[in-house]
Amino acid sequence: MGRYTLMRLGIFAGCLVVVWGLVYSGIAPRGLGDSNYMWVVLLALVISAPISFVVLRKERDRASAQVVARVDRARANLEENRRQEDHVDDATRGAQSQTS
Repeated sequence: MGRYTLMRLGIFAGCLVVVWGLVYSGIAPRGLGDSNYMWVVLLALVISAPISFVVLRKERDRASAQVVARVDRARANLEENRRQEDHVDDATRGAQSQTS
């Protein structure tokens, strides 16, 4: 999961450098007034999103498989805890009914 995030940040940083160069060389339009920094960041975000969607498809699938595995483990642990609690509760109730 961390690897996927770092790869996305790398693609964004690369796009940011390219957009910054294009804006300051005059090829891409500048933002209005003081909004130039915001323009560069937003344009880099818009460009990097589809690139990372296509380029990082396999890595995204690996990351989602890891998340699914963690969720399944958590569910299994929760279910095991519920079974243990039910077993202890049933044993306690059985002991109480025998003493009554």
